[in-house]
Amino acid sequence: MTAGTLASARIGVITFPGTLDDRDAARAVRLAGGEPVSLWHADGDLRGVDAVVLPGGFSYGDYLRAGAISRFAPAMDAVVDAAKGGMPVLGICNGFQVLTEAHLLPGSMVKNDHLHFVCREQVLAVESTSTAWTNQYLAGQHITIPLKNQDGQFVADDRILDELEGEGRVVFRYQGWNPNGSRRDIAGISNERGNVVGLMPHPEHAVEAGFGPDGEHGPRTGTDGLGFFTSVLASLVSA
Repeated sequence: MTAGTLASARIGVITFPGTLDDRDAARAVRLAGGEPVSLWHADGDLRGVDAVVLPGGFSYGDYLRAGAISRFAPAMDAVVDAAKGGMPVLGICNGFQVLTEAHLLPGSMVKNDHLHFVCREQVLAVESTSTAWTNQYLAGQHITIPLKNQDGQFVADDRILDELEGEGRVVFRYQGWNPNGSRRDIAGISNERGNVVGLMPHPEHAVEAGFGPDGEHGPRTGTDGLGFFTSVLASLVSA
């Protein structure tokens, strides 16, 4: 996409068997000013979208490992090729797990260190604003995003962790409490180019007043997640 308005950007949202948050992600795209496009996991055609969101849920029931089966869906073959060509791709929760299984992002996701499902409002520190999905935030900004996961512990060896830190690819870090034992409090990372981002918390659940976490204007007023979707639209228009 080389020119146009925010509304002309088409953002694909892939549905796998067991996906739960595809409609929420599509609504977030729409509220940000883009056009959501529903994509089916068994279809290798991305329908000319400008960016892709892999939403949360329990694709294929998290059999084998979370995201391990979805990684082989025809749609993911197209996503891998598009991501390598520079298309923005966001993986949320289960989508983050799929991105690691597809080797678009390093590391792995394993069960939370306390072995329980966790659901809470989570404060994150924005570590990088140079990605396609975070350019509308401020470095060091604290945002509050809902979190819900059971296999949310990000793990990697020290070499990979040091690379992520040294290259500025840690995008978000947990603040106040590490809810799943992720190494170095990492909540989200990017690839080298910054077009692929994965995180465990759910920004699509914090985009509309009345339906998100508590915010500075009162209960349920938080909309900190909207910046993900306005960021990618801004990056597409300026590209």
